Amino acid sequence: MNQSYQVKIDAFEGPLDLLLHLINQYEIDIYDIPVSQITEQYMHYIHTMQRLELNVASEYLVMAATLLALKSEMLLPSQEMTEEDDAYMEDPREELMQRLIEYRRYKNAAKQLQTKEAEPNQLFTRSPVLSEQAESRPPSRGDTSIYDMLHALEKMFARKQWDEPLETTVKSEEIPIGQRMNDVLSLVKQSRNGLVFDQLFDYPARSHIVATFIALLELMKNNQVTCTQETHLDDLYVFYVGE
Repeated sequence: MNQSYQVKIDAFEGPLDLLLHLINQYEIDIYDIPVSQITEQYMHYIHTMQRLELNVASEYLVMAATLLALKSEMLLPSQEMTEEDDAYMEDPREELMQRLIEYRRYKNAAKQLQTKEAEPNQLFTRSPVLSEQAESRPPSRGDTSIYDMLHALEKMFARKQWDEPLETTVKSEEIPIGQRMNDVLSLVKQSRNGLVFDQLFDYPARSHIVATFIALLELMKNNQVTCTQETHLDDLYVFYVGE
């Protein structure tokens, strides 16, 4: 029997977080959101999650339906209105815009609280001598998010022409995440200048791709590896952080 390899990932914070990521990534004015563009990009991420058979929360699908409805409404030809009617005409994007502004406010406040919480832990005396390896070590996670990693997966599928990451035969056992973490860590340790993200995915099987993706997230969570990119949309590189 063909059973779906479905996995729920806690790193997803919700559809508003994804939309805010897209707004920042494409330098979109939050007060003048191009609905067609952001809907297209949002659907790319949803499609990638579904291809991997990740357990996409219903709230993501509700937002997808909302964006598609909003896009259709924005494409409708405007009817002739008097100046008085036009004065009371509400922008169909208004509700979404207000939700995003409020979410961004709370997200920024949460980051400030995390920074203040971490400040006491940063009060230490620096050693006068640091090894070359410590000086060149990349930051623990940088600004790379799970959405950057999903975008990297989408580009990888296109480059490698993996239209559907399907196994030719159904395997009864799943790939152990712990074992895949060891494999990924071993590969990254061998690359002093960083390992290109694509090189972790050398086999077009959904179980292998999902296990590798989750293993990488776990290693990042444990501060054993870090994913970095020079600028948004650049290739991702995976670095070994150390014990």
